[in-house]
Amino acid sequence: MEAVENSIKNIIIKNQIVVALLLIVLGWFIIQIKEILILFFISYILMAALKPYVSYLTKFKIPRTVAIALLYVFTLGVVVLLIVPIIPFFSSQISSLIVSFPKYLDDILHALRINIQASQMQEFLTSQFDTITSNAFAVTGAILGSIFSLFLVFVVSFYLMQDENRVKKELMLLFPKKDKEKALSTMAMIEEKLGAWFRGQLVLCFTIGLLTWIALTVISFPFALPLALLAGLLEIVPTIGPILSAVPAVIVALSISPGLAFTIIIIYIVIQMIENNVLVPKVMQKAVGLNPIVIILAITIGAKLLGLMGALLCIPFISMIIIIIKNMRKD
Repeated sequence: MEAVENSIKNIIIKNQIVVALLLIVLGWFIIQIKEILILFFISYILMAALKPYVSYLTKFKIPRTVAIALLYVFTLGVVVLLIVPIIPFFSSQISSLIVSFPKYLDDILHALRINIQASQMQEFLTSQFDTITSNAFAVTGAILGSIFSLFLVFVVSFYLMQDENRVKKELMLLFPKKDKEKALSTMAMIEEKLGAWFRGQLVLCFTIGLLTWIALTVISFPFALPLALLAGLLEIVPTIGPILSAVPAVIVALSISPGLAFTIIIIYIVIQMIENNVLVPKVMQKAVGLNPIVIILAITIGAKLLGLMGALLCIPFISMIIIIIKNMRKD
């Protein structure tokens, strides 16, 4: 009897070792293909965001493929109409900001009696620029790689929308018959949440950027456009993004006068209050809400593991995991 028990224990231990080894191999494999997984996750989010509009267009007897193509063309057209007219003005302002920023920072450091000269900072920035230009091929490759990745995101999301039913049908083969309905329900909830998050983030980014530009322009603050664009872009990073976007504006303002710096701080605080009390409840009501501590922790871990993309995608990823866990715990 004791020999049988020992044999069973040995089998259990061996099975546990095998499972542990398989998990290690799986983890290693995921790390090796993390860029591909990120690309597909972004494609899935884009598909979830555009899906309601595609469904709306198909109600007018428009073929699904044509509806998706029309939506892509419309989106590209809007982006071009918004961006192309401001490129010359934005380029001149951002160039001026890059040239002037060391002087602004030097004025502040001088006022604080910190002995770092603008020339030293300019030399540092110049050396960094020289390093980048000396690796022109690597930089060009990185830019082309980013463009290709963006192209792949649109292509993959296109096929996910076009062949949605077939993709889901094939995925359901992975689940037992009794769990298929729950799996479909979970996927629908995930798509709804991720789509709402992405659409809400776009609205928030545009609105915060516009409000910042209007406020800075009204007080004739220098570099209003690039600072507003920075505020809009960093809006996608929860909690800490708005704080980071205010730093350059405050530095520029401090170099002019403490009173102007105080005004800039008030402007950014008011915009943040408008976001938290008006925009977020209206725009993000269907999107996921997480505790700020959880958000900061998630962003930190995501940035550590996957860099910038990890910081940006950690919130939708955690939201997806929460939905899956909640549905698994249901009867």
